[in-house]
Amino acid sequence: MQRLEDLIQKQPDDARAIGAPSREWMTYADLKALTTDVRQALRSAGIGASDRVAIVLPNGPEMAAAFITVAQSATTAPLNPAYKEDEFAFYLDDLKARAIIVEAGYDGPARAAADRFGMIVIELTATEPAGTFTLSTDAKGDAADTVPAADNIALILHTSGTTSRPKIVPLLQSNVAASAENIRESLALTPEDCCLNVMPLFHIHGLIAAVSASLAAGASISCAPGFDALKFYGWLEEVNPTWYTAVPTMHQAILARAPRNADIIKNARLRLLRSSSSSLPGPVMTQLAETFGAPVVEAYGMTEAAHQMCCNPIEPGRQKPGAVGLPAGPEVRIAHELENRLVEGIGEISISGPNVTPGYEANPEANEKNFFEAEGKRWFRTGDQGMFDEDGFLSLTGRLKEIINRGGEKISPLEVDGILSDHPAVAQCVTFAMPHDKLGEEVAAAVVLKEGQSATDREIRDFASERLAAFKVPRKILILDEIPKGATGKLQRIGLAEKLGLG
Repeated sequence: MQRLEDLIQKQPDDARAIGAPSREWMTYADLKALTTDVRQALRSAGIGASDRVAIVLPNGPEMAAAFITVAQSATTAPLNPAYKEDEFAFYLDDLKARAIIVEAGYDGPARAAADRFGMIVIELTATEPAGTFTLSTDAKGDAADTVPAADNIALILHTSGTTSRPKIVPLLQSNVAASAENIRESLALTPEDCCLNVMPLFHIHGLIAAVSASLAAGASISCAPGFDALKFYGWLEEVNPTWYTAVPTMHQAILARAPRNADIIKNARLRLLRSSSSSLPGPVMTQLAETFGAPVVEAYGMTEAAHQMCCNPIEPGRQKPGAVGLPAGPEVRIAHELENRLVEGIGEISISGPNVTPGYEANPEANEKNFFEAEGKRWFRTGDQGMFDEDGFLSLTGRLKEIINRGGEKISPLEVDGILSDHPAVAQCVTFAMPHDKLGEEVAAAVVLKEGQSATDREIRDFASERLAAFKVPRKILILDEIPKGATGKLQRIGLAEKLGLG
């Protein structure tokens, strides 16, 4: 079993590792030296290999380098910098973090929350080249200078907690390393590749697919300060990456600005575009591929799998719009939704493999519900419903909690999304359940129109009525300027009716 350190130490010293638009590149030699410096700083502050270090930094090369270097010496816990003080207090307490890393001079809510618990505060000062930094703290200690083993925890994240208290997901060194290698292999990444990262680095998608997989391949990664549709094409021109990975809402925003950036697209050297974290509508995949002249590789991942579970092939023309791909790392099977056994046909997607978390922390009830033994292996229930086609490609029909139950009729919101996305005026859509006094739930959809296009809710409903059974057609369509999103840019169905005043 490998560790993060095993993936990085073998890379050539003079190759580019981490960069950022308009900044010089950090080499692998720089990254290795920084890893040694970080380990020394942590041990001198009394932080050992099994201690937990929260990281609250803005997106960019320093956040990427802090995650990678700290994870080779202790347990990392990246947190969303946008949290309020009480949110930071909840997560820091729940994680049992020993220390927190913040920018030098930072005096915001994360520091105030850390002070509540008397945590060690470590200040990070960025230097040059991109990604390099120094650490300073008043804390003094003398922790043993050991390195984490493959079965030590490298990364801790919380589930989104949209329907219940967020669960703690510990990911071992071996989990993270296995997933990084799976993605490297799926995308055929080589040292010649360069990733432009626009994903937030407090989320599994950016941390593993963009950062860890790139470094596992000896490739380079340029870290933007976050996603900005207005700046994306400038970054694309300057960085000249071979690939980028994003969530569907980001891809849609990029597409919307494609016509006015035709020259940049023409000169780009993108060999693939990757999409993950939520389902990419088929028409969007097709339009992206046509616009950029490169395959659009949709992948299926989640935190508990250290990200990737399935991935579409990268060979041009082998991608299936509407499918999340072939198993790409763990073994992927269909389980009975109520009984602990594997089945054929449609059911709950379940996974088993070296990238899968050993279990939720301090939550035996959740572990009992989500893990089971079958055919001599331990399986994790993803909470997603889906099925394999005759070619072995997996398609999702939705989150089991998101399936709409309209008077006993079960409706996949993803199916309705796919139809609405085909409307020529629709740029973005999300189908969700809204309460109904007699049926229990009714079908609703929120829609954003393409720039310069017009359509009424009635016209969109009529379009859907020609392509869907009557009970699946949204009874309520809201045309919005923007659909509320989660912190990572994902559209969230659960709770959307209430947010939009339909509760």
